[in-house]
Amino acid sequence: MKKQLIRISVLCVWMFIGYSGTVVTGCGKKSSPQPPPVTPPDTSGKTAVATQVSFWLTNGDQSALLAKQNVALNFGGVPGTGPSITVDSTTQYQSIDGFGFCLTGGSADLIYRMDPTTRTSLLHELFGSDSNSIGISYLRVTIGASDLSSSAYSYDDVGNGQTDTTLSNFNLLAGDVNVVPVLQMILAINPNIKILACPWSAPAWMKTNQSTSGGSLLPQYYQVYANYFVKYIQAMKAQGIHIDAITPQNEPLNANNNPAMVVQAVTEDTLVRFYLGPTFAANGIATKIIVWDHNCDVPTYPETIFEDTATDKYVDGSAWHFYAGSISALSVVHNAFPGKNVYFTEFYTASTGDFAADLAYHLKNIIIGSTQNWSRNALEWNLASDPNYQPHTQGGCSTCKGALTIGTSVTRNVSYYIIAHASKFVLPGSVRISSGAANNLNNVAFLRPDGKKVLIVENDNTGAQTFNIQFNGKWVSTSLNGGSVGTYVW
Repeated sequence: MKKQLIRISVLCVWMFIGYSGTVVTGCGKKSSPQPPPVTPPDTSGKTAVATQVSFWLTNGDQSALLAKQNVALNFGGVPGTGPSITVDSTTQYQSIDGFGFCLTGGSADLIYRMDPTTRTSLLHELFGSDSNSIGISYLRVTIGASDLSSSAYSYDDVGNGQTDTTLSNFNLLAGDVNVVPVLQMILAINPNIKILACPWSAPAWMKTNQSTSGGSLLPQYYQVYANYFVKYIQAMKAQGIHIDAITPQNEPLNANNNPAMVVQAVTEDTLVRFYLGPTFAANGIATKIIVWDHNCDVPTYPETIFEDTATDKYVDGSAWHFYAGSISALSVVHNAFPGKNVYFTEFYTASTGDFAADLAYHLKNIIIGSTQNWSRNALEWNLASDPNYQPHTQGGCSTCKGALTIGTSVTRNVSYYIIAHASKFVLPGSVRISSGAANNLNNVAFLRPDGKKVLIVENDNTGAQTFNIQFNGKWVSTSLNGGSVGTYVW
């Protein structure tokens, strides 16, 4: 992924053009961890009180972690003290495809090598739909290696000075061989999960510098590269895995990673207009093409592509990361091109981060911020890492903290709870609805297909805040500690 960290707050929250990491020798070596015990979150408690509104809480001090609160929250005719968040289900915005993570090759490898019984329990917790699950409904996977693979590779690597324009050496199992079986296990639990796939680089022999890192795609290989995408989508389909969408390049303006490849806006426009789009159409591939897949500081990149009316028919929308710029950039592009969908596909938590600061910042900007700015999904970065933040490529991120740490036990980290506050409750097919701003109470609301309403609130105040939820002319009073997050369902 990235390099060049820039500190943006005294709370140890980081924004960056790309995350940095020191090279760790031996990162390609694999160990066989002991089967980790999987302990689901404790759901025991007192006899449940009667309530119209169910309430799940995570506190920044970790005293409550996605904990269902045994309190009576019932709508009445008189508001309590404090500001009110007014929820209006008649004012509706975009549909929601899901919430989840990036299943890197390293994440898949760690999960696959777990003891089968504990692995099955963990996968049901992550992807199931029962009360003990968090209901992950969207995944991003890599086409070839990312920097969180144990080594850099593509699906068609050849010797120095050689090429393979017919892609006769294409091999879906060239590296990260556990991605396919883990995805098959996930699909057995949730067959409707959406999967977006993205390359960090074309095969090195297609590039100007003949390297996995940096360089650009040579024009003579544009058609071959389009065929490479087709080969990948078809090979995954043969394994029972449907790729719902692709982006042509991860972070196309970031050369400082391994793997990485620079793709300028005019090049991505050409690649989609003349090669990817027509080649998908010729092969009957309905997989969506989503452009950009990089930071919020260059909205002109996707706009350049959308302005090309010949390319427009092939492009579903734009994808975004949050290592630079303002999350409001998503609305800037949506307002200019309302017919194009918006997706949020990556933001990471670091080994150097702070639970409370990351919880508040990510809920405010990613879960709430991206969906308030028209995103159909919200994804955190890697699903799992080991206790040493491995695996990663040489030059890849050495500080990327997974939602899970998998070693001799399984630890649920802050991004697990960041995503779970949405994924467990906001089902695919939900619609964002109107919810008013109130006194640093960042919030977003949804109407689910079953008719239930979901309100997610982050208290950005330093102290506790009492407030009201107003719906259909009635109020319910509740409160959150400073920096805490609540999900309310009624």
